[in-house]
Amino acid sequence: QVQLVESGGGLVQAGGSLRLSCAASGRTSSVTAMGWFRQAPGKEREFVAAIRTSYSDTVYADSVKGRFTSSRDNAKNTVYLQMNSLKPEDTAVYYCAASGLIRRTYYFDYEYNYWGQGTQVTVSS
Repeated sequence: QVQLVESGGGLVQAGGSLRLSCAASGRTSSVTAMGWFRQAPGKEREFVAAIRTSYSDTVYADSVKGRFTSSRDNAKNTVYLQMNSLKPEDTAVYYCAASGLIRRTYYFDYEYNYWGQGTQVTVSS
């Protein structure tokens, strides 16, 4: 089992920045990738970013590319999502997730085995 705890959400004005953290514990050696998803009210959960643990390569949704950056600190078993130039449409509950699968990409929520509790990000206009 892997436990995930997110932090760092909050209220920010448009154009501002936030950094989300996701601390993993438990069988972290089994994790192949960490992902970030978000869900806005009335909308389906959508992919935001993913980072593979072995190679640290990252992928991003087109909607956040160039504004968001995912990184990891292996010593702390923590991944981060740095969010810059935030827009009101970025408002959502953000979830981190951990995958134990070997996949080419990690765009889909069914590719992840473990989920955090979510953290609210609200961007005011």
